[in-house]
Amino acid sequence: MTIVDLDADLAMQWDRWLRRRSVAAREHLIVAYAPLVKFVAGRVGAGLPSSVDPGDLVSSGVLGLIDAVERYDPQRGVKFETFATYRIRGAIYDGLRALDWVPRSVRARARQVSEAFSELESSNGRPPNDDELADHLHVSRQQLDEWLSSIASTTVGPLERALDAGAEPHTLTGEVPVVPSNVVEEREVRQVMRDEIDKLPDREKLVLSLYYDEGLTLAQIGRVIGVSERRVPQIHSKSVLHLRARMTAAGVA
Repeated sequence: MTIVDLDADLAMQWDRWLRRRSVAAREHLIVAYAPLVKFVAGRVGAGLPSSVDPGDLVSSGVLGLIDAVERYDPQRGVKFETFATYRIRGAIYDGLRALDWVPRSVRARARQVSEAFSELESSNGRPPNDDELADHLHVSRQQLDEWLSSIASTTVGPLERALDAGAEPHTLTGEVPVVPSNVVEEREVRQVMRDEIDKLPDREKLVLSLYYDEGLTLAQIGRVIGVSERRVPQIHSKSVLHLRARMTAAGVA
């Protein structure tokens, strides 16, 4: 069992932990990889309401890191940082689930908007515009924008989590896929996701690409597409809920 591409001290600590289960080595590894927890927590926390304490995200993430150190097997051929990132992110999401930080009213609105997309697209044969969405939901355009703004904080982070907007809290702990059938299934789902993104209206498709593929912030996206920073989260929320509706129609969400 070997750990490559590490400095000598860290490689020694891994060897002590993997071969002898040295408690001191385990503690050394946890401290050494603590910056990864802060990085992942920062990414997950970006855009969450101010009521969510960043310290809570880090505390949950540390539990994920500890779990990753204890479960890591280099013979699987997965880098520890990759394995740990899944565990840390999953632990943070579990922490958020336990906090139940998304009000039920916001979840309900997210479901209503997603269902409206499905119903209107099915009946009209094309994506609905904002006025049609508002009419279908029996709200004004201003109220629809307010709904989308309130939903925005539920659709930050990785696209897989964003697609959970409106769902009841549940365990989102990430696992590194090791079973071939699971890998195939994940690839198929991702391909369906890409296919459905391609069918979205151009602006929605662009916003998702800039945010998830290019890594731009919402403020940067606003400058690219020429809208106010306040408007971008609304467009992003609408894009995610539209994609969620299409994924549901395709039977994979």
